[in-house]
Amino acid sequence: MKIGEKTFVALSYELTVDGQQVEKVTADAPLQFVYGAGFLLPKFEEQLAGLSAGDTFAFRLEPADAYGGLIEEAVVELPKSVFMIDGKIEDGLLEVGNQLPMSDNQGNRLVGTVKAVGDESVTMDFNHPMAGKALQFTGAVVNVREATPEDMMQGQMAAGGGCSCCGGEEGECGEHGCGSDKGSCGCH
Repeated sequence: MKIGEKTFVALSYELTVDGQQVEKVTADAPLQFVYGAGFLLPKFEEQLAGLSAGDTFAFRLEPADAYGGLIEEAVVELPKSVFMIDGKIEDGLLEVGNQLPMSDNQGNRLVGTVKAVGDESVTMDFNHPMAGKALQFTGAVVNVREATPEDMMQGQMAAGGGCSCCGGEEGECGEHGCGSDKGSCGCH
């Protein structure tokens, strides 16, 4: 069977960004999803169309086809008081590089990365961690089968836990801070 609409797909892959391995998903705990259900980046899925179990793949997604470019307005300075609970800031919270779950004035959930910490303010970057980056994928199709009604209702499943690409809760993806995303691995 070939990957196409309403197929259930299992993949192993390695994601490399700027020459560094960012994520590795093995055949023992593959990424599993329903093709065409809308959980993965469209260009990621396009690269897999027509492949069968045992086929390998290698492709690159440019920033425009992945998480877009960096948005200057997404880097903001916030007063330190925003991070206080009961008048205190938790030890280790405001460390450069930490990814913090937050929400905007309308209650929308976001993940921001601490870029700088000053005496009175904190510079946060709300761009997706993979924004502005090209994503290089290499991997293999572990399995392809017709999606069952249960698969279709669930939309997408991620065996191997957490964010083994797209399996985490919205906005959570381990150290990659996937931002809706879902992961750095082709999810959006």
